[in-house]
Amino acid sequence: MLTVRLTPHLKRFFPVPDEVQVDATTLPEMVQRLDDLWPGLGFYVVDERGALRENVAIWVDGARLLDRSRFGEPVRDGAVVHVMQALSGG
Repeated sequence: MLTVRLTPHLKRFFPVPDEVQVDATTLPEMVQRLDDLWPGLGFYVVDERGALRENVAIWVDGARLLDRSRFGEPVRDGAVVHVMQALSGG
């Protein structure tokens, strides 16, 4: 079971709580569970190939997922995952 904390930005598009529990062992499974609960949310997080979108940042247990090629690797049971907007600017 993962604890997922979602960016408040998503509330503009989906009726999401600040935090939800999902049964998943990888981040792609987590995204699918979120999409099952709120259809369309998964497409906000991943693109049509299933790759993490550039405008999304994910932290697992306080560590930012910097290597996007590791998106499909297992996540420990009980992990806290933050799904947020990746901000950029200059």
